[in-house]
Amino acid sequence: MSDTRDNDTPQARLTPEQYRVTQQHGTEPPFSGEYNDFKGDGTFRCVCCGEPLFDSRDKYDSGSGWPSFTAPADPQAVGESFDESLGMRRTEVHCRRCAAHLGHVFPDGPAPTGLRYCINSAALDFHSRDD
Repeated sequence: MSDTRDNDTPQARLTPEQYRVTQQHGTEPPFSGEYNDFKGDGTFRCVCCGEPLFDSRDKYDSGSGWPSFTAPADPQAVGESFDESLGMRRTEVHCRRCAAHLGHVFPDGPAPTGLRYCINSAALDFHSRDD
C-alpha cells in the first residue's frame, strides 16, 4: 500500500509530538519542552504556519513547567476558546491563522497584563532577532 497523505498536511510536516499537541489539543509534560528554560532573544512562531505569536521580551519563568508569556506579540495573532476537557473551565489559546492548539491563558500572571500564557514548546518555533 502506498502512503496517500499529502506532503503538505500537518501530519506530514510535524513531528508526532508537534502533531499531537497542535492538532489533537495535547499537552507536553511539564518541564519537558525545549523552550521552558530557554533564554534566546527573538520571536516564537507557530510551528504549523510560521505566524509570529510571542516575543521573548514577554517570556518569564512562571515555575509552571511550560514557557510562559505575559502577552502575545500581536493581540490578533492568537484566538481563545473555552476548554472544559479536564472537568474544569480553562481558556484555550490557538493560532488565529491556522487554529493550531498552543496552550492556555490564566489570570494569574505578572504585571502589566496579569496574564500567564502557558504555551507548549511543541507548538513553537523560535526565530532569533539576529537572523
